[in-house]
Amino acid sequence: MPPNDPQWGKKNNEGPPDLDEMLRKAQQKIASFLGFRGRGPDSPRPSTDPSSGAIGGGVMFVVLLVVAVWLASGFYIVDEGTRGVVLRLGKYIETTQPGLRWHIPFPVESVVNVNVAQVRTVEVGYSGNARNKQPQEALMLTDDENIVDVQFAVQYTLKSPEDWLFNNKNPDDNVKQAAETAIREVVGKSKMDFVLNQGRSEIAASVKLLMQHILDRYKTGINVTTVNLLGASAPEQVQPAFEDVVRAGQDRERFKNEGQAYANDVVPKARGVAARLIEEANGYRASVVSTAQGDASRFRQVLAEYEKAPAVTRERMYLDTMQQIYSSTTKIYVDQKGGQNLLYLPIDKIMALTAQQSPPITVEAPRASIPMDVPQVPPSPDSLQSRRDALRSRDREAGR
Repeated sequence: MPPNDPQWGKKNNEGPPDLDEMLRKAQQKIASFLGFRGRGPDSPRPSTDPSSGAIGGGVMFVVLLVVAVWLASGFYIVDEGTRGVVLRLGKYIETTQPGLRWHIPFPVESVVNVNVAQVRTVEVGYSGNARNKQPQEALMLTDDENIVDVQFAVQYTLKSPEDWLFNNKNPDDNVKQAAETAIREVVGKSKMDFVLNQGRSEIAASVKLLMQHILDRYKTGINVTTVNLLGASAPEQVQPAFEDVVRAGQDRERFKNEGQAYANDVVPKARGVAARLIEEANGYRASVVSTAQGDASRFRQVLAEYEKAPAVTRERMYLDTMQQIYSSTTKIYVDQKGGQNLLYLPIDKIMALTAQQSPPITVEAPRASIPMDVPQVPPSPDSLQSRRDALRSRDREAGR
């Protein structure tokens, strides 16, 4: 009889309901729901304790609840940037992508989440700070038998979570050893000046390729992303001597640059002077050739005229020659044939006297418009020329 029955408490001695009976009915309903065959209400009850059925049903319920919880514990979530490595009794089964996943719960299967997006760093030659050097890692020998001190850092990610889990005992140590091997091989094939000065980027690229080859050969599942060469210098014990060598090299480069600058300044000038001299020589050659050709042409013309009238041509040539000579002469001596008289003609005196007798030519203009430094117009040489002609005619008469 249900507790909310209004006749409850008035029948069968008006007592409370039987709790064992209610529990037994609930167990029967659960058993029938799960497919178990329960005992009917009219079936004979065992001779054991009435509470044994209730205990058995409670154990079954607890077992089912435990099984449900165990199955639910197989659900797991793989975050973005990670991969889930599923192991069945310790053996690799699969690698799951980000999202909600399920596997057979522990202890049959287990999942290890591996972060493949994290950038890990390994330091070689120093610890924490570049000043905290590790000589056993940083010192290495070059191809020209010099010792250099190199510090660098390696950054890497994971490309195969299963290889990283099963083929590495200590991944950072493996990366560090591969880095030391690669850097010593690359530096051992390079000169000291190349390592310390212009070859840092090339060395870093070569070390990265060699490290990746080594790690792939051992199937470590590691992908080397960056090799940062922080510093390369001579050991502290020989640092002063090395600085002297560096300064000497810098002086050598400076002197070479100064010499090149001087050459760049002098050579174009010399080439320009040479080109100018060549052009002047070409011009002089052209002028001489043209003058010779003109003289030859003039001579041929004079020869043609001379053949027509020899006497007149000789007279004309004589007059031209004397005019050319007398035009640059200031004193003339005339020796008459058959006489003792010697005529002296001071041409310079005659020209000065003629210049004094000739009135200067002036132009009337306002004073304000006449500058103070305007030179006077020289006298006309017509009178001097007429006197020269008279002297020449008289000389010719005396010669006859």
